[in-house]
Amino acid sequence: MEHTTTLTQHVNAHPEKVWAVISDIPGSAGTLSGINSIQMLSEGPYGEGTRWKETRTMMGRQETVEMWVSETDPPRSTTVKALQGGADYTSRFTLSERDGGTDLTLTFGAEVIKPSLLSKVGMALFGKIGMSITRKALSKDLAEIAAKAESL
Repeated sequence: MEHTTTLTQHVNAHPEKVWAVISDIPGSAGTLSGINSIQMLSEGPYGEGTRWKETRTMMGRQETVEMWVSETDPPRSTTVKALQGGADYTSRFTLSERDGGTDLTLTFGAEVIKPSLLSKVGMALFGKIGMSITRKALSKDLAEIAAKAESL
């Protein structure tokens, strides 16, 4: 059972500047108000295999999730994965140049691995509410990424 949502934000900055913001994992807590803290688990520049722990507050609860880069094609696209609570999360950022700026598209997917009957019922009941809250948070993230890239 998979839930997916796609959002696009136009950024008045070149893809390289937008890329600089989305690939700056250590600085993301300073860019994104939804992130409380970042703990790097790997060294070196952003690329496939880069790992970190991200702490966010969602629905009044603080949660820490280990995330990693599964694919990267700078400055065009990158995919970040996370496994949490029996779900496989995928965030794919795609950057395309348009009108002297960049269309930043984020496709976010959540797939329940080996869903139990209870989790299927839960996803059916709360999936839409959860995705609505997630869309709001992702939309805010994209706006903050845009603001940061436009200020570089």
